[in-house]
Amino acid sequence: MSYTQNKTSSSSLRDRARERFAHADELEGEPPNGQMPVGPDLGLGSALGKAASYWWVELLAGVFWVVISVVVLKFNQASVTTVGILTGLMFLLFAAQESVLTAVDRPRRWIWAIFSVLLAASGIVALIHPTATFAGFADILGFVFLLVGVMWMVQAFTERPINDLWWLTLISGIMMTVLAFWVSGQFFVVRAYTLLIFAGVWAMTTGIIDIVRAFQIREVGQELGRHRRR
Repeated sequence: MSYTQNKTSSSSLRDRARERFAHADELEGEPPNGQMPVGPDLGLGSALGKAASYWWVELLAGVFWVVISVVVLKFNQASVTTVGILTGLMFLLFAAQESVLTAVDRPRRWIWAIFSVLLAASGIVALIHPTATFAGFADILGFVFLLVGVMWMVQAFTERPINDLWWLTLISGIMMTVLAFWVSGQFFVVRAYTLLIFAGVWAMTTGIIDIVRAFQIREVGQELGRHRRR
């Protein structure tokens, strides 16, 4: 009797195992406990796909910077005015960033508010008097270059884990720091032309990077679309 019960029990276990393997293909890929699947079609994947659909915005920004670089590198009054206007816009952008910090960092919001007001005022003055702004920047060009060089070197080491070309930013920062010390010992005319060259090359480089990035974003969007269709 015991033998018969054991045999029946083992047979039922084998039948259950066969049943489970027979339906393995049907169960494959189904979420456990009725949970929603997480994949490229949901969550991060769909967000990336939506962001990639606006790749043309990055492309337009790149074309804009290339046009600006062409204007600046003409070395005429329009170049001086353009650099002054870009300086004013940069100050206004920094003022907006400080305003965000004012809302986020409540304990020190008064510090960020002061910087925001000062930067906004500087931006407005620069837009009203772009030529005088250019002359002022040329006077302190060595200090500005030094700040940019240090910022680029810090950025290079920050992006090292995610950017294979981080060393290019590092080399650029070192070269900018060397250029800062060289510019500091030059006459105003040399500093003015150096500022124009730097602004033009910077705008051209920014435009090319934005254009390349735009097509990279487009490629990512196409890849996500192909993955969803599979």
